[in-house]
Amino acid sequence: MKLSPNSGSQRHARTSDPQTSYLLTEALVYIGLVFVLLGTGYLAMYHCIDNSLLLRHNADDIASALQTGERWRDDVRAARTVIILEASGAGQTLLLQETGGEVAYRFSNHFMSRRIGQGPWVPLLANVKSSLMQSDPRQNVTAWRWELELQPRSKAAVKASRVRPLFTFLAVPQPRPTR
Repeated sequence: MKLSPNSGSQRHARTSDPQTSYLLTEALVYIGLVFVLLGTGYLAMYHCIDNSLLLRHNADDIASALQTGERWRDDVRAARTVIILEASGAGQTLLLQETGGEVAYRFSNHFMSRRIGQGPWVPLLANVKSSLMQSDPRQNVTAWRWELELQPRSKAAVKASRVRPLFTFLAVPQPRPTR
């Protein structure tokens, strides 16, 4: 094989061409920038997903607390006789004497439970931070107040939360029929 005198110089000129190496370096920089942008985008997306899940859990907790509070108000309104409040070291129990039997509400170990008659305790609400049921005497009636505070789902929720999940429910038992 015979080599032409120009073939070696062309090969040498091709490998030392500054534009070719500049384009390769430029491509590597662009690839690096794409990875940085994609990484930042994924980080933002996962942060939004976490916040969305936290918001959904908080909304579910608030809805459950409102449903439980309305059930409690219905039971207090239906109470016709004595309402007995029992407090112990384990928690607090509110006993409502109704015409159809007795209904009890108990706060213990961060759970709110309800019992009808002598049946089993049915958990109504979890993640309860504090619960206080007390009588609230007014001019003509004695109302009952239930102050309920929910626990945040995570420590990050405590930092990010701007609203304390605190509820107050008021109810008045029906007056006794006079004879």
